[in-house]
Formats: sequence, C-alpha cells, structure tokens
Amino acid sequence: MKLTDAQMKHFDEQGYIFLPDWFSPEEVALMKRETNAIYAQRRPENVRERTGDVVRTAFACHTYNPVFEALVHHPKFVEPGEQMLGDRMYIHQFKINGKAAFDGDVWQWHQDYGTWKADDDMPTSRAMNLAVFLDEVNEFNGPLWFIPKSHKKGAIEASHDLSTTSYPLWVIDNDLIRQLVAQGGIVAPKGGPGSALFFSSTLVHGSPPNMSPWDRKIIYVSLNAVSNAIRSFKRPDYIAHRDFTPVDAWSDDCLIKAGEPRRQAAE
Repeated sequence: MKLTDAQMKHFDEQGYIFLPDWFSPEEVALMKRETNAIYAQRRPENVRERTGDVVRTAFACHTYNPVFEALVHHPKFVEPGEQMLGDRMYIHQFKINGKAAFDGDVWQWHQDYGTWKADDDMPTSRAMNLAVFLDEVNEFNGPLWFIPKSHKKGAIEASHDLSTTSYPLWVIDNDLIRQLVAQGGIVAPKGGPGSALFFSSTLVHGSPPNMSPWDRKIIYVSLNAVSNAIRSFKRPDYIAHRDFTPVDAWSDDCLIKAGEPRRQAAE
C-alpha cells in the first residue's frame, strides 16, 4: 500500500496528498455504522458543540471499538505513514470529527503540531495526520482548508484560544494567515466517502462552519514517530495517548473481519 514517487513528491512539496476512493464502499458503510453508534453515546471522549446537542469530536474510538482498532492497523494507513515519516509510528491521537448539518462549528486556522508541542511537549514535528471521509465532502458542508507549502515554515507562533469553540486550540494570527495565503493560496480537497487525506503536522489548516443540510464526518488518525514520543501528560490520555507501542500493519481485509461479528450481532 505504499505511495508512488509522484505522490511522495507532492506530499513533500505541498504538505498533503488526496487519495480518492482509498477505502471501499463496504468499509465506509461499516465505519459509518460504528460512528453513528458512538455518536449516540454519552461518554467523556465525546466533545459536543457549544450549541445544539451534537458531537463535535469523538476521541479514542480505537481503544474500545474493534472496527476502529482495525482501522489504525490497516496497511493503507500504516504503510504510507511509515513511508512518509521514515520511522515506526504510534497513535498519538484518534478522533472522528463531525460537522453536523447546520450545527457544525468552525475550526480556526492552526497547525496540529502547534497544539502537540505546547500541550504535550512533542519534541519535533515528525508526526502527521491520516484521514478518511465518511461522507461526501463538498464546498458547502465545511471542507478542510489547507494552505499549501505552509508546512515548510516549521512550528509557527500561536495563541491559545479558549473561547471561540467548545474545544481549546492554539491558533495562528490573522495577519500571518494573510501572508501565508498570499504565498501558497488555499485549497479545499473534496470528494466522496472513502477518500483519504494525508497531511503534515505543520500544514496550516482549518475549516468553516457547516451551514448546509448535509453532515460531514471525517476520521483522523494522528501518527507520531516512536522516537518522537511526547513528554508531558497534562491532557487526558484519550486526547493525547501514552501508549508508544509501534503500530503494526494487519491484513488488507482487517476492517471487514472486525466488523462482521458486530454486523451479525446487530442482525
């Protein structure tokens, strides 16, 4: 499941790659079913929006759900991740971000490494995100906005925003965003369910509110090089994990195998 030389070059130059139809319709249907069940639960790992009783983020689902445990071991995630980081990896964070129709709030401009450095004392930016769309992502339902090439700037100074949304974030000053956009522009990768996005931990990104009538859920697996393990543990372990065990790749059909007993039980 390794990436081509052209894909690796695009990742290095732009800070991200977009892979349509990376997962099959059967795998997507399975992950959507499990996500809906998780979103219906009241548990501390589920962070809700400020307004409306809807889930903004469901953390650490791979620690208690066998389907998402299989996802983090899927060769389509593990092998490209190791290829791009050049090291064995562990799961730093797992989350399913939902922008509910009409209620999905903004994610301010930020770098993920900015938060991981400030809150978790991650030594360097040898970490990245692997994401998969569970819904159609279009221009209306809150797609991710990337500033291409911004990952080349390294760690950018940020301020801690504790009030804009229900989830605190280290955000980048608007004047600096103007400068970065003038240099790299803005792109918004869009596509159908099963599409994947891999992007650098220093790529500046955000997303607008979802004012449309269409939900938009995306799974994010944040992978960190084992040699780059975090050194501060002030956040809950379901947000910043303490298990630095390298992730091994399972079989190509591991998602389907994990979901079959659950499907039979539901029937």
